[in-house]
Amino acid sequence: MLDWLFSDPLPTGSQAPDFTLPKQDGGTVSLSKMRGKNVVLVFYPGDDTPVCRKQLCEFRDQWVEARKRNAQVFGVNPASAGSHSKFQAKYHLPFPLLVDAGQKVAALYHSSGLFVKRTVYLIGPDGVIRYAKRGKPDPQEVLAAAQ
Repeated sequence: MLDWLFSDPLPTGSQAPDFTLPKQDGGTVSLSKMRGKNVVLVFYPGDDTPVCRKQLCEFRDQWVEARKRNAQVFGVNPASAGSHSKFQAKYHLPFPLLVDAGQKVAALYHSSGLFVKRTVYLIGPDGVIRYAKRGKPDPQEVLAAAQ
């Protein structure tokens, strides 16, 4: 009954599930259209909450390193586009926040539950998961998995 609480992230070396989600400012992001780039997905519970703010601001502060490593960063949770837009603007986040209504993509990535389970993935240019960890890993640790 509590399996969702104790599930592990998807394993490294496995193919990342494809998805298409809306961005906070309109338009969509599809994983399959980002082949050739490293993709960082940060599943987080809520916009502008203390740990989420710190986590996403740490990725903002490592933006130059992310760009050097050909990495696209995305925050993902079920909040509305309006909530995401305010959060992004308030903290000058240089990357999109994706609207995962109903936690459908979070479920594909073993990050869904009563609340989104804080989970970070790095998907390589070939669509294979290179890094997967629960919690708030240091962005440098995540980006070190980029190829």
